[in-house]
Order: sequence, then C-alpha cells, then structure tokens
Amino acid sequence: MAILFTIPITSTGGSIVCTNPTEDQNIYVLTFTSPKDNRLTPTFIYALLLALDIIETRYPKGVVVTTSGIAKFYSNGLDLELALSTEGFFEKILWPLFRRFLTYPMPTVCLLNGHAFAGGFMLAMYHDYRVQNPSKGFLCVNELEFGVPLATPMMSIFREKLPPTVFRNVVLEAHRFGGHAALEAGIVDAVGGIDGVLSLIRDRKLLTKAKTGIYGIMKEEMYSRVLNGLDDHAGNLAWRDKVEAKKKGIQVQGLQAVEKWEKKDKAKL
Repeated sequence: MAILFTIPITSTGGSIVCTNPTEDQNIYVLTFTSPKDNRLTPTFIYALLLALDIIETRYPKGVVVTTSGIAKFYSNGLDLELALSTEGFFEKILWPLFRRFLTYPMPTVCLLNGHAFAGGFMLAMYHDYRVQNPSKGFLCVNELEFGVPLATPMMSIFREKLPPTVFRNVVLEAHRFGGHAALEAGIVDAVGGIDGVLSLIRDRKLLTKAKTGIYGIMKEEMYSRVLNGLDDHAGNLAWRDKVEAKKKGIQVQGLQAVEKWEKKDKAKL
C-alpha cells in the first residue's frame, strides 16, 4: 500500500493519510485520525477539503474513499459548542464540505468502520456510495434526543437519498442502524471492509466513471434541490423564522380555543 501524502490536523495532533491500496489502479483512500472521535471541527474540515483538492489537481481521475483510523468511530459529528462559537461555521465551513462531496468530479465511497452519528452520518450521506462494517458501529441522527433541530442542508440529503419511511425513522425516531439493517433500508450499498469497497468499485466499474469529465456536472443537476439549500443559508434562516412566527400564532389561537372551551365547560357545572 503506497502512501501518497499526509495532511496534519493541527488542533488534535491528528492527520489525514492518503494511500493507494492497489497501486495499479487510481483508488485514493483518505484515512482520517483526529482523536478522540473525528469531530467535524474547522481544522478537520479544512484538512479534508485540502485532501480532496490535492487529489483532483495532482492525481489522475479515479475513485476517492474516506474512512477512519479510529476503530470505534467513523465520525461522532460536530463539536457543537465549537461550531456555535465559530463565526460562519455552517455557511462558510460545514456547508462547503458537504457541497464538495456532493459535487466531487470523481466517485466517492464512504467506508463506515465504526459509529457515524449526527454530522458524521450526514457526511457519509453526501458521498456517492457507502459500505458499512457488518459487525460493529451504528448510523444515527440523534439530534432529537438532545433537542437540536436540523438545518436545511442536514435534512435535505436524507430526504433526497432515502425512502420516505426510512427518512422518517432516521429523523423522527433517531433510529440506530447497524450494518445489515442499514443495507436492508437502502442507506448503505454494501457491508464489509476495504475488500468490500474494492469489490463495489470493481462491480460498478467506478474507476472509469470520471474519465469523460462530466461526473461532477451530472451530480450538480441530479442534486440541484440539495445544492439550493446548501447555497442559500440566509434564505433557510428566513424561512425558519417565518415558520416559527406562524407556529407561534397557531399556538396562541389554540390556547385561546382551549381556554374558551374550559370556561364553557366550567359554566355548565
């Protein structure tokens, strides 16, 4: 296995290592190790974006695979406190990462070696294909459990790629999907490890898909609705404010109706 390049993740002493597991084929495996659980922090995201840029500009077209060097976790999502305290984190850092994967001009495969929670699960969904460890690790959007609503780009990728009932189970039940359950639900394309990834690449002839130069363009058209959400952060916030204002009005009307009903009910006594 040839090491092509290494990028440090300065905030955690971690790194992203790019390797080629076959040498005779253009398969680029990005293994990120950012203790303790590969949180999507600004330095992590900048390093990952740089790795994608290096592959696109300095290497022949092929297939990009991401995975984790930490056995327990693919990624445990955001460091929420850091995200909220970093100015422009979502529209200037996280959304560009999601956009880059969604429109990357080569096939991308996510090898889920361990848990992928919240933002880690979202990052996996922004890849073209997913292969999950069959024996350990869960996929879960658990924001419901700690009271953090999902922003438009976090929600839209699940809506776009999953069947409606699976989408419901992911978002409204915070269901945890192991490898075989995720495969049955259509969330992942295969179960296995790196051998499963190489088989998927071979069976689907992914190594040749980017050669004509339009692979990224096809994805831009394919996922135009998701891209609209990624590119209109201010519009998403304005829509949310409008929805909240309307909801409050409905709640006030509902409370008034309940109070009126209660008064009439008491008057009968």
